Amino acid sequence: MKKKFLGALLFSIVILSCQKPKDFVELYGEISNPASDSITLTNNKGFKKSIVVSSEGIFSDTLKITEGRYTLNHGKEYATIYLKNGNKTSFTLDTEAFDESLKFKGDDADKSNVLVEFLLLRETYINDDLFDQDQDTFETNIDNFKTVFENLTSNYSSIESSYFKEEYELFDQIKDYYKRITDQRLAIQNELSEGNPSPVFEGYENYNGGTTALSDFKGKFVYIDVWATWCSPCKQEIPFLKEIEAKYHDRDIEFVSISIDDESSSGSMKKAKKAWKTMVDDKKLTGCQLIAPNGWKTDFIADYKINGIPRFILIDPKGKIVDADAPRPSSKKLIKLLEKLGV
Repeated sequence: MKKKFLGALLFSIVILSCQKPKDFVELYGEISNPASDSITLTNNKGFKKSIVVSSEGIFSDTLKITEGRYTLNHGKEYATIYLKNGNKTSFTLDTEAFDESLKFKGDDADKSNVLVEFLLLRETYINDDLFDQDQDTFETNIDNFKTVFENLTSNYSSIESSYFKEEYELFDQIKDYYKRITDQRLAIQNELSEGNPSPVFEGYENYNGGTTALSDFKGKFVYIDVWATWCSPCKQEIPFLKEIEAKYHDRDIEFVSISIDDESSSGSMKKAKKAWKTMVDDKKLTGCQLIAPNGWKTDFIADYKINGIPRFILIDPKGKIVDADAPRPSSKKLIKLLEKLGV
């Protein structure tokens, strides 16, 4: 009897050991205060998968994937998650404190959790004010960011160092980006310096009807926002711009937004204008809303050497340049500049 039992046990062990490894990942979890009825997973190789989230915030699914990092989207928030076939992975989060509450559990959970911590560090060290600093201060702050990140990775000694290649490359990319910005600003200062007559525009379609020219605002300061509906950094400035416009609404200043949406981004100028008008409606944009007739190729855009957006310009009541690369609405420097000018 003992021999039969032992033989059966050994047979079961052999069968289990020969089972094919799972070729899918099990993903499940719970979201407090869900912002939508789904989460979406994507990567830079064209993968896209939506997972249903119940009204209680519960979700569960199996995915056959290629091992690596994926972008996890829920509502307007996102994070990075590491997935591998054969793993069981779960996470919990509260949308009212998305990054701070996001926590992964299960197989290789540390590979996701460390990326959440990196994102929080990035939000602390990388902001618009950073690019207003002189080069020495800027580089010191980036080096401090890198040191703090190195200390963070030392707490995850089980993760191979090659896993953090993207993060370490980012530090050099940020420094290169800063150099391009400073070189561009230097060129702008040399060719579009304060006190010079501003390039002009005329005949731009106005959201409220008719057309508008820069000369229509003569006698007032003009703060121009060059943006596009597809530009995420542009859209991030919208709430700040609306606040500034409300604060200075009865002063001698006009807030003019010029969209450079065109056929290159929408397929046709007709579609571009529709996207522009839809966003003006949806976002309840204030100030004077215009659209450039030829997008990037519009003379006014080229004359101001605009090759990246958002871009902000401040012009005085006589039509002369105050700042061809003015502070963003989110920057405290803008208020200081306007107060200094007595606006």
